[in-house]
This record gives sequence, structure tokens and C-alpha cells, in this order.
Amino acid sequence: MILLGMLMAFCMAEAKVTLPALFTDNMVLQQKSNVIFHGHSSTKKEVIIKTGWNKHPYTTSPDKEGNWKIEVPTPSAGGPYEIIISDGDEHILQNILIGEIWLYTGECETETPIDIPSQPYIRLFQTKKEISLVPKKDLHATQEGWKECTSESITGLPAIGYFFASQLQKNLKVPIGIISCTWKDTPAEAWASYDALENLPSYNKETEMLESLGFNPEKIEAEYARQREEWYQALYEHDMGWCDDHQVWAEPDYSDENWKTMELPGYWEDKGMKDFDGVVWFRKTIDIPRNWARKNVTINLGNIADESIVYYNGTEIGRNTKADASRYYTIPYKLVKRGKAVLTIRVTNYKSKGGIYGRPEDMKLSVKGKDPISLAGEWKYLSGLSLSGIPPVPISPESNPKYPTGLFNAMIHPLTSFPLQGVIWYQGKSNLESSDEYADLFMSLIADWRDKWQKPQMPFYFVQLPNHEKKEEAQDDSDWAAMREAQAQALHLNHTGMVITTDIGKEKSNTFQSTLETGLRLSQLALKQTYGKRKMPQYPVYKSYSIEGNTLRIHFENLGKGFLHPDPVRGFIIAGTDRIFYPATVTVKKKEIIVQSPDVPHPVAVRYNWANHTDGTLFGASGLPVAPFRTDNW
Repeated sequence: MILLGMLMAFCMAEAKVTLPALFTDNMVLQQKSNVIFHGHSSTKKEVIIKTGWNKHPYTTSPDKEGNWKIEVPTPSAGGPYEIIISDGDEHILQNILIGEIWLYTGECETETPIDIPSQPYIRLFQTKKEISLVPKKDLHATQEGWKECTSESITGLPAIGYFFASQLQKNLKVPIGIISCTWKDTPAEAWASYDALENLPSYNKETEMLESLGFNPEKIEAEYARQREEWYQALYEHDMGWCDDHQVWAEPDYSDENWKTMELPGYWEDKGMKDFDGVVWFRKTIDIPRNWARKNVTINLGNIADESIVYYNGTEIGRNTKADASRYYTIPYKLVKRGKAVLTIRVTNYKSKGGIYGRPEDMKLSVKGKDPISLAGEWKYLSGLSLSGIPPVPISPESNPKYPTGLFNAMIHPLTSFPLQGVIWYQGKSNLESSDEYADLFMSLIADWRDKWQKPQMPFYFVQLPNHEKKEEAQDDSDWAAMREAQAQALHLNHTGMVITTDIGKEKSNTFQSTLETGLRLSQLALKQTYGKRKMPQYPVYKSYSIEGNTLRIHFENLGKGFLHPDPVRGFIIAGTDRIFYPATVTVKKKEIIVQSPDVPHPVAVRYNWANHTDGTLFGASGLPVAPFRTDNW
């Protein structure tokens, strides 16, 4: 009995208030806001919070489960302070600053250089990458919470986020907190909530499924497994290499006389099958030596992108669904006979480059103690199925970061009760194939996030897509240009701003300079629009155009004293009613641009910087570039 009493006393002494991951030493709280402190108390006693900026105690009682929350107002910027949270046992948060908090989120890009000066008035919080099918109450940090900005703590933080914070702190002279919440190559719908998606037709399938299954993770994953199996089955049904559930093209007596040939290893995009995604069958006839008969034969195929099924004389000997994995298989001794044998490989590629690639010496057949047989060289091949026009393979809601709502639920929702000043958004590349729907999706996401934070005018600044691939003189079907236009539609929402980056970072060696400049431009937006710094530069904005004979006159806003430009000005293309675009000759007159072309006697449309990789040279007097635009909707 005495021992039990001592044990209980020990447990009581060890009991402490537990807090969400965001509430740690070194944190920054948004100035002049109401912060909801919340957590759990194992003692279930009254919880008291005392802050270093006033003497007033804030108290509350936990519920039956021990959960509690207290709303605490914050003062103007300052610190450092201590915050004492007690339920009979004190939990002290130290080195707390009051200042400005910004959320940096979206697709991950260049990480911050390690060699930076220590900046104690910039604090960093990096969220762990997680996925959830339902909104979570808490998240996890990668570095055990808030950290002062040093070369060690900044590892993993996107460089643009750091440069943005650094410029804000330099100009505002107040503490700056950056919450970094990113995931490489993720689409906007993954960062959107169910509420943001439910009224968008493009996502009806996903939202209706989530709702019909009651947002139950087990039921959702089971439905995903069913859909994926159904999709794979459809692939086999449409693959010409199959007939009645049988791999006809793998049979040894099947005639491949009319098949094409390809040298392997190598990606098939580099061998004449440009931009092909789908199923390709490869066949090779080999001679099995007499002394290999009735022996296990090892087959090494190197690397294959993405999935493969391997047959020996029509019998399946192995398959692999892991993209780019090395393929090693054993041909059982019972199947190995001397003479001719046919090796067949069915390769399925879903995106990027496909095929059997790697080193020639890695493609071989071998038997222990015998000289190997090389498989590198000429193979017969034929396409069984193109994925063009076929819906993409269903993605796992539970484990794939691209699934709608998954990242919002796990990484954004836990932040929505934490006051912040605004959002910096760097995303768009992963939605290139759905630029037509992106404008509505992006604006819905912004409006919904503002609702979730209960801050209707929350600043939301974003980065337009940079240049991509090589320069082209005229490119009227650019996916990147269409996405830039879709991104810009969000400027119709108040308290938004867009940074243009098509003029910077055109060379890979300029990565540091481009991220520095992007961070600077983001900070200029915030300083002007959020903090009222009037002297910050503005982007020239296309306003209207008029047609006069064989010329188009283009008018702009936010020009200040006019344009900065070289002679000649590049980047403009014009078209007539035939909708064929030609490079334009440009004349600059004060605050308007006049364009014309001898190939277009009656112009009706003009575009500027409308290409994957733009080459425009038009800047406003502020030194900032003119944003890409077009006057047509073709």
C-alpha cells in the first residue's frame, strides 16, 4: 500500500501540461492578436497561464478528457518573454518573441544556403511532411519546434522563405516568424480543404467519395484499392499484347517479324518514341548453351521505368511495380533447355522517361561458374497500349501527397487556430496539365484559407511560374504560359499580390541570385500592401489595347515614369484573324507600346512573354518586369 502511494505521488509529480507542436521555446506570436493556447492536462486541475508581458493570469478548467484552451491577447512587437503554464506543475516556455508571422507553403524549391549569419530575431518552424484523410488537430515539427535562425537550424528551409523573412526583419525592425510548410511536386488540390473543393466540378468524384464513405480512412483506402485494381484490369483489356487474359506477345512461337528494333539499354524517348507513356513489349531470341540446360539461370535486366513483367518462353518469371528498381530474377532449372529461347519484357511507363536503361554490362543471363550471355544490343519491340487519353491511375488517398485534401488536413488545418499575418505561396508546376481549372481552384483555396483563419483580408502573395526549357521565338500553345495566366487570375481577389520571375534565374548558375531576388520581391509586396511602405516598387500591369490600322496600341498601369527597355524590345507576338502568331516589331512611346508585323497586315491579338521560356525585355521605371499577358482567349 505504501509502495502504491509512493508510485502515485511520483506520477503526479511527473505530470505536466502537454502542448501542441507549435507551442515551444523560441516561438514567435503574432502581435496584437488573440492566441488560443490549448493542450492537455493529466491532472485535470485548473490551468493558469502567466505571460511575461503582463501580470494578468488567464485561467480555465480542462474538460473530462483533460483538454483545455485559453485565449491570450498579445501586445505590440517585443520580447524575449517567458510564458508560464501551470496545472499545479509549471511548464515554462522561454525566449518568446512577439512580432509578425508568415506561412510559407506550396511546392518545395531551392533550400537556403547553409552559410548565413545568426539572426535571433528571425525564428523558424518547419512542419513535418504528413498526409491525412481527415483534418488533424496537431502537426509535427522537423526540428522539435521553433528555432532561432542559424546556419544549423535553417537546413531544409526554402531559400525564398528565408530571404523574404530577412528583408522583412531588416525593414520592419520587429521579430519575424516563418512557418515552412512545403512538399515537393504537389498540386494545389492537395493543399485545399474539402470545403474548398466540394463546389468545384473537377473534384466532384473525390469529394463525393469522401463524403459517401463518411471520411473513414479504412473505407476510403479499400475503395482506392478497388479502383486501382479496376484500372489495371482495364489496361490489360486494352493492351494488344493480351488476348482473353493471355499474354499472346510473350509466346515463343509468336511471330515478331514485323516488329521494330531498338538498341538496349536506353530510354525509349531517346530511341524514337518521343513523349510516349504506356505499354511497350520487348522480345529477344537467345541461344541457351548445352551446359546451361537444367540449371537455374539468373537474369539481370538493369533498371526499368516504371513497371515490368518478364517472361521466359511464355512463362512469367517475375514482375516489379517499383519504378526504376533493378530487376533480378531466376529462370527455374525445369524451364531451361538447350537451343533457342525467347525472352519477353512487358514495360509500363506512366510519366517521364520509360524503358530498360542503365549500363550495358548489367543486362545479362548467367549461370554459376559459366560465362554470362549479354542481353545488351538489339531487341524487337512494339507498343501494346498508349496512355494518351486514358484517365491517370488512381492515387492512394492515404499515402500519396497528391491526393486532394491530404496535405491540408495534415499540415495546414492544425495551423488555422494559430494567428498569422499572411501567406506566401510557391506552387503551380504540378498543376500544368489542369491549367484550365487552376484559376477557380486557386481562388477557392485562398478564400477558404481566409475563412479557416477567420481573417477575410489575410494577405496572400504568390510567385508566378519561372522560365522552363529552351527559348522559342513564338509559342502560342505554351502550358507554362497558360498556367501563369491562371495564377494571375487570383489577383482579382483583394489583398493578393504576384511576383513575376520570368526575367531572373534564366541560367542554372544563377540559382542563388534568383531565389534572393524572388524573396526580395515578395518582401516588397508585403512591405507595400500589408505594411504601407509607399516607396516600394510596383509591377507594370497591362490595362487595355486598341487597333489602329496595321498596329496595336497597348496601355498599362503602375508605370510611374514610363518604361525601361533596350532597343529592340523582345517578347511580343501578334496575330490576325487566322490566329497565327508572328514576332512583332515594338515602338515605345512614353506610357504605351505600339506593335506591328509585316506578316500581320490586320492584327487583332497580341501576346507578351507567352512561352515556356520567355525572352521579354520590357520593364517599368521601377525596374520590375511587365507581367506576361495576352489580349485574346484562343
